[in-house]
Amino acid sequence: MAFPAISKLVVVGVGLIGGSFALALRRAGLVDRVVGMGRSPENMQRALELGIIDEQTSDFAAALSGADFVLLAIPVKQTAGVMQQMAPHLKAHTIISDVGSTKQNVVHAARANLGKRIERFIPAHPIAGTEFNGAEAAFPDLFQDKPVILTPLQENDQQIVDRVADLWQHCGASVSSMLPEQHDQLLAAISHLPHMLAFSLMQHIRTLSHTLSEGDPLALLRFAGSSLNDMTRITASSPEMWRDICLENRAALLAQIEAYQQELSGLQQMLADHDGESLEKLFAEARAIRQAWSAFRNQS
Repeated sequence: MAFPAISKLVVVGVGLIGGSFALALRRAGLVDRVVGMGRSPENMQRALELGIIDEQTSDFAAALSGADFVLLAIPVKQTAGVMQQMAPHLKAHTIISDVGSTKQNVVHAARANLGKRIERFIPAHPIAGTEFNGAEAAFPDLFQDKPVILTPLQENDQQIVDRVADLWQHCGASVSSMLPEQHDQLLAAISHLPHMLAFSLMQHIRTLSHTLSEGDPLALLRFAGSSLNDMTRITASSPEMWRDICLENRAALLAQIEAYQQELSGLQQMLADHDGESLEKLFAEARAIRQAWSAFRNQS
């Protein structure tokens, strides 16, 4: 089904994700006008200069007047407050979506604040990003060949779900759907836990530096190679954003941390036992999974 272009797109949070969404839709010819909203005047001015948005405002009434589509690209902890401010000004035809890395809390916020407009709220999560943020980081190819997960609600009209899926597909993404609770369990394992491990590894190096290099982490890090760089690249991500993600998905994440600690304990025991055979078997199995994943990504 062919959908019409968006006459007015409102992006709340014009950073890497929100800005890239606007740029991708502009390139696809699917949006006429983009209105940006955000906390930083400097970032909003940069978004204007880069042509990501056509205008910016802090007034929800003005922003939502005539809006066809609203994208919430904000830290997940801000979702409820923003929805509360939006709700009185939403029009009957406006579609709302988000890009939050957790979904059950977002759905709860929508049910608590959007009233009957919940019918037109389609939760979404593009699994794409870089370690950079702000309007400067946005680029139209961010979502090319990347997965986007929709977690539709029972109140949603299928045509609206299809409309949101179509927009993401025009951004180059591969769209799939699942329940909010399934999403949060999955992402706790494949995204949230890796970020916590990366942050904790860098903190471990910082602590270790007090013992080995008089408190100067760079005295250690200047000897580090690509392995540490690859494992910790994502620690350049927004601390505020990841604080909120981890806290909002804490139940699923705590379960994953406990499971991972058992894996580490197993490794620790193999080392203590001088069990080279078990170590090699574990490493081989891990390598096989990683190679299969690489082959799959190259074919996609």
